[in-house]
Amino acid sequence: MRIDKFLKSSRLVKRRTVAKELADAGRVSVNGRVAKAGTEVAPGDIVTLRYGNRTVEVKVLRLLDNPRKESAGEMYELLSSTGPGVAEDADAEDEEE
Repeated sequence: MRIDKFLKSSRLVKRRTVAKELADAGRVSVNGRVAKAGTEVAPGDIVTLRYGNRTVEVKVLRLLDNPRKESAGEMYELLSSTGPGVAEDADAEDEEE
């Protein structure tokens, strides 16, 4: 699956065009290498996203074409998240569980 489609399907990014723009700007890497929008990802790959002052690193677990909102989170495992707003996001996840 292409990295731009993975980012959209997993809901790490809201729109595929935004995912493409991030990749074209060099803000997405796969396994430590800068990725273009068409870079293929597979389960086990480590994807790093840098937007604004925030960096998110995830491990690809599954590839699903059009998952429901509830199952989109099953596509990846959050390895690290740094930057503004991280504490608020963690608190929100704790409240949902």
